[in-house]
Amino acid sequence: MLSGAPIAGQVHHWQAVCRLAVQLGRNVSPALARRFFENWFSAYQVTDRGNPDGLFTGYFEPLLHGSLKKTPRYSVPLYKKPNDLVTVQLGDFDKALKGEQITGRLWANKLVPYAKRAEIESGALSGKGLELVWVDDPVDAFFLQIQGSGLVKLPSGKILRMGYAGKNGQPYFAIGRELVARGALKMENVSLQSIRAWLVANPTEAQAVMNKNPSYVFFRVIEGAGPIGAQGVPLTAGHSMAVDRRYIPLGAPLWLDTTDPLVPGSPLRRLVIAQDTGGAIKGIVRGDLFWGAGDRARKGAGKMKQPGRIFIFLPRNGISPGR
Repeated sequence: MLSGAPIAGQVHHWQAVCRLAVQLGRNVSPALARRFFENWFSAYQVTDRGNPDGLFTGYFEPLLHGSLKKTPRYSVPLYKKPNDLVTVQLGDFDKALKGEQITGRLWANKLVPYAKRAEIESGALSGKGLELVWVDDPVDAFFLQIQGSGLVKLPSGKILRMGYAGKNGQPYFAIGRELVARGALKMENVSLQSIRAWLVANPTEAQAVMNKNPSYVFFRVIEGAGPIGAQGVPLTAGHSMAVDRRYIPLGAPLWLDTTDPLVPGSPLRRLVIAQDTGGAIKGIVRGDLFWGAGDRARKGAGKMKQPGRIFIFLPRNGISPGR
């Protein structure tokens, strides 16, 4: 078992198995892929101080409707990353903080916190030429930021792919907790669908509730395949997963053992690759499965809040866990 510390072996161990994988080519049968992992990897259960149980959620690529110009219908901006946004890798200053970062802006030769969601929604970035596209629904724009990427359909029919470009560095807050605290939802009923339904049904209160999450995401237009995860490669529906990279290295193959949110009681067990991160994905036995785009992906990702376990595949002879 691996527990509580990032262990991934050494670079040359991974280079060796990666070269073997390249030799297999792209069109590999499931049987051959299975033999590859059985021959060259060992599986280790990931635990949190001995506890193997964790939480697995889902995310997807939503479709919004927008315009390159602001109009009465399309009035909600999606912003590109501001030039004054500064991110500092704390590990560059203290090895004990490797993987940690802080984001803000320079003011009087000091790094200060960047504007919160409420400030940005009130116009903190207006007039700076940062608008990538204008969409027609503030709730859809909010959930696009939660997902981290998505598609925007223009009036011409052209589709723009929005990719994650950065965030304001403010802490992420799950607004489902706010709705539970208000008595608007019960904890067991919190999902993307139930939260969205409440926001749509309560337009006068919706923005204030969304502002409870001070984190704000900036986008870029992606040409070609996508969406692009934190590893810098296109994500694969059903097989890419966001993890906490403090514990799980990006690129690591994992075996996910959980249940299917769309088929109650049915197991969901498969090979996934750690290819992304997320503001709400914190913890050792924690993952966010990418479902892709479309109605089924929206339903599956929105409902997914499953207990489960993960195993990490590491090159044989690459590590000696000793735990």
